[in-house]
Amino acid sequence: MQKAGPERRVTGRNAASMKYDILSALGAHGCAGDKHRQRVVLRLITLIVARYNWIADELMVGQREMAELWSIDERSVKREVAKLRELGWLVQKRASVRGRVAVHGLGLDQIMSVTREDWTRVGPDLAARLAVPEPAPVAGNVITFPIPRTDEGLWPNVQARLYQEDPNLYGAWFAALKGGGLCDGALQVLAPSRFHADYLRTNFLHRLERVVIACDPQVSRVEILVDA
Repeated sequence: MQKAGPERRVTGRNAASMKYDILSALGAHGCAGDKHRQRVVLRLITLIVARYNWIADELMVGQREMAELWSIDERSVKREVAKLRELGWLVQKRASVRGRVAVHGLGLDQIMSVTREDWTRVGPDLAARLAVPEPAPVAGNVITFPIPRTDEGLWPNVQARLYQEDPNLYGAWFAALKGGGLCDGALQVLAPSRFHADYLRTNFLHRLERVVIACDPQVSRVEILVDA
């Protein structure tokens, strides 16, 4: 069984637009590919629209139902689902055992990565919304992210601690943030795009607040804003 990574969910104030952006990115990617890529993308989009639970990040559909939805036989369904898992677009969260339907989640990180070159086909507005920093390259086991400076000040200390806890996560999501100062007991941090800010609020706000409060107990919360 393929192990699922940390749960990713598209929720929050801008969730509706994010869903359309993700589907649009997939659609543009499929249209730019050959007929085989077009087919697998179309089947994934149809499955998402018909049966995916965005809030729970769960896709629970039996093979017979998928066969009907995709107009193929159940043996072909097995191959298509295996292909989607191999691509990293579906992540198995629970195997099909004892008559229970398998549960999958979306591999959003991989979907974002593979569709990135096609975002501008939709428009610069979508590319700006989905833009997030690419992680720095890793050579072997040597992580090449720049180590944050430990200057005096709250935000540099927060960055240093985030880096120490998980350099890869820091490089992917925290390195591009800017400290925006304190306001009514809240530390304001600035994200480079709306998508980046929404993703952090949904997946890493608790982690960020824990580290900030550990660095300065007088801070009560973190507000993630978009850098204008």
